[in-house]
Amino acid sequence: MIRSIKLAFSAAVFAVLPVGAQTTFEEMAQDLNRTGGVYYAYPTRQAENSPAPKGYKPFYISHYGRHGSRYLISDNDYKWVSDLLHKASDANALTSLGKDVMHRLDTVIAEADRRGGDLSPLGARQHQEIARRMYDNYPEVFKGKDKKISARSTLVPRCIISMGNFCQSLKQKNPELDITLESSEKYMPYLCYSTPESNEFNGGKGWWKEVHRKFERKQVKPERLVSTIFSDPVFVERYVMPENFMWGMYWVASDAQNSENKISFYDVFTPQELFDIWQCFNADFYARHSNFPPAEGKHLNNAKPLLRNFIEGAEKAIAGEGEAATLRFGHDGNVVPFTALLHFENCYGEAERPEDFYKVWNDWRVSPMAANIQMVLFRNSKNPEDVLVKFLHNEKETRIPVTTDIWPYYHWNDVKAYYESLLSE
Repeated sequence: MIRSIKLAFSAAVFAVLPVGAQTTFEEMAQDLNRTGGVYYAYPTRQAENSPAPKGYKPFYISHYGRHGSRYLISDNDYKWVSDLLHKASDANALTSLGKDVMHRLDTVIAEADRRGGDLSPLGARQHQEIARRMYDNYPEVFKGKDKKISARSTLVPRCIISMGNFCQSLKQKNPELDITLESSEKYMPYLCYSTPESNEFNGGKGWWKEVHRKFERKQVKPERLVSTIFSDPVFVERYVMPENFMWGMYWVASDAQNSENKISFYDVFTPQELFDIWQCFNADFYARHSNFPPAEGKHLNNAKPLLRNFIEGAEKAIAGEGEAATLRFGHDGNVVPFTALLHFENCYGEAERPEDFYKVWNDWRVSPMAANIQMVLFRNSKNPEDVLVKFLHNEKETRIPVTTDIWPYYHWNDVKAYYESLLSE
């Protein structure tokens, strides 16, 4: 029976899903913030919400969200670049552009000081706004006095604070909501899990690391950038590691969109340089977390406990034993394998060569800051056992490889059978 289900759904893939997730240099150049990859600030301002078929009302939402916009992971990610620029300034070894970049970076550091890895104010607003749109689009789920909601986060402060902002926003809409917030090791086995096999593939002994190093060497060409920042070749020869400096500036430029200052560093790069270096970042994320064929599904297995949790919560809600909504908060390294396991459109592309990865998979589409997956269940008032489901990826209605005649809605029993077949592999 399971085999026949798999074959039927596999045959349906080509009928319901678009081909690939190809992007182009031109598309990236239109918005250079996209070259930040998973540092891309959440782009959605209006959630999609196609009307449900007549007679169906939403009654349960299952959610997983990445923390919102944050500062660079460590203060040193800013400091070492700044220290090098100030050292060059003291040696009169900066160009006029170099001096300007140094002063801009000083302003960014003033905001980010001792906030390495912390949620930024923008990140808090992102979760407040996502929660408001969720409530407004599905008020039936949240209105009333007896609606219980569970919210669970990984142990990382930026995730906990994202959860708090999300739930606070819901409470502002309905102060009578009964929301339980937790951050505990108890929930880590599904909120943030990696199999030993995936860890081994990604570890220092894995062959991917060497493949990526060679790809990065081809892509990263720092000479032009370095020459526009530093005026003294002797200083560069003695103190500057060009590739490291280019990467350091790339991280600063990519994350600047997540701060309050809105200072840009993109003028330091050409669009082609950003596109080339982003491909390295994108390639590493794809190979270590998504549907990279040589990984043989190891990374997708990381998300199986989370998928089981989604199914179990939905079944309880359908039986009238669950809560109105289940909210979960984690990281990009969890969103990426989960969207691949779910076979969301544009999240499951396959490519073998690093230079081809961006043609089938883009990190900025899959997991920008505050990325989220929402599974919304709808019940027929005349037939309570007739349940429909739809999926939203970053608040956009998305397709899965299950046959349906009412997209973006699917029959829950079909979806459950498909995902349980994946879990059994």
